[in-house]
Amino acid sequence: MPFIGAGLHLLVALFFAIHAVRTGQPLYWLVILFMFPLLGSAVYFFAVFLPGSRLERGARRTVAATARALDPGRELREARAALEATPTAQNQMRLANALLEAGQPQEAAEAFEICLKGPFASDAEIKLGAARAWLEAGQAGRAVNHLQAIRADQPGFRNDQLSLLLARALAADKRHEEARAEFEHGLARFGSFEAHAEYAIWALQRGEQALADKLQAEIEKMCRSWNRHTQELNAPVLRRLEAARR
Repeated sequence: MPFIGAGLHLLVALFFAIHAVRTGQPLYWLVILFMFPLLGSAVYFFAVFLPGSRLERGARRTVAATARALDPGRELREARAALEATPTAQNQMRLANALLEAGQPQEAAEAFEICLKGPFASDAEIKLGAARAWLEAGQAGRAVNHLQAIRADQPGFRNDQLSLLLARALAADKRHEEARAEFEHGLARFGSFEAHAEYAIWALQRGEQALADKLQAEIEKMCRSWNRHTQELNAPVLRRLEAARR
């Protein structure tokens, strides 16, 4: 039995090692995972895997959606009040995120840009938020600039999320061949539902029906194994996909 337990620990460590290599994590993680397979796997799960996973993002979205339903303007009011009381970079970032969640992307983008003028000028998380806001505000070129800067400065930062957002921003900026290449890159490397769906939406908008049908077939395979929670989590993207197909 001890041998079975040790083998299981090594399999878990191997899974996380493959994830580390695929997502461009620093090589010291491989040393940690194989020198201390049980403890290393636990640390990697909480430090790297969970923060970038759809599970954690889905939980955040669910909590945020519930809070907005109960009091839609609460977080934005509290963020504004916090910044007025204590004008720190952290409170400025909180306001920027609250504005973005409240559907005010232009003001959110401007708030993120203020954050990037201080000691957090190279912060990848803030640049990612700014990119999301500029894309939603209809200024895709500015989103592309931030995303490409993140990739150049921190190649291992949220690779799957960054790739998908960059592909969408390139498409919105009418740089369609670059967008196609980025969609293909994300699909080959990560193969997520979101990558398939966003690529299919782009293909439908471009009139590439054969490509869209091929992606749709893969999407339908994925959907067959979903539970109710996964369906609810992906409902917004599915609605956009259905609208594109119509």
